[in-house]
Amino acid sequence: MQQTLKQLARLWMREVHPRLMSFVATVGFLWLGVCLLLLLGLAQLADEVLEQEAFIFDEAILLWIHQFANPLLDQIMLAVTRLGDPSTVIPLTFIGLIWLWWKWQRRVAAIFGLTCVGGAVLSTGLKIFFGKPRPRLWPQLITENAYSFPSGHALGSMVLYGFSAYLLAQRFPGHKRLIFGVAALLIGSIGFSRLYLGVHWPTDVIAGYSVGFLWISVCIGLLRLKTKRLSSQ
Repeated sequence: MQQTLKQLARLWMREVHPRLMSFVATVGFLWLGVCLLLLLGLAQLADEVLEQEAFIFDEAILLWIHQFANPLLDQIMLAVTRLGDPSTVIPLTFIGLIWLWWKWQRRVAAIFGLTCVGGAVLSTGLKIFFGKPRPRLWPQLITENAYSFPSGHALGSMVLYGFSAYLLAQRFPGHKRLIFGVAALLIGSIGFSRLYLGVHWPTDVIAGYSVGFLWISVCIGLLRLKTKRLSSQ
């Protein structure tokens, strides 16, 4: 037993610890702290969903938003929510992959593809795992048949538009604030549209954003780690 523990300790110090410390140094301690807080909040939220607990504020928030509904806002929110639909996200993902490959950024293209595909897998898998029904508080303008938790639109928009904003900010550092500002507005609008249309609970959207942010944090860390290794060779 003692010999096994020593071998595990050597394995940790030789293989895991250097890579872990390199990853932490790459993404930054502040970013890592935000991710840990999100993980804790997400774990608590997931636990409540698994126990089929009802969140009182979920229904109250949706009903409060719905009181402002009108035909003009209906059309705006329908247009905004389409920016997170698979029919929009999938073509944009392929356009991004082709553009990066054409620019000989094949390492970035591979991470970009991994990010988007991984986001889709996470969204589908988590929905099936939790099996949470969608809200039905009023006659809805659109019909959604998949499960509710987490919001695929929130998760997908965070992954695609968030990671794309990071790549653009690296390419155009002088416009970093504008790029991230536009991305945040777009991502936030898509999530809000799901609440306005009544097809998701607020906790679904929060969970979608959290999972999406955690996933792109891992992917950005991997990209920066690979870039750092190549530059040091």
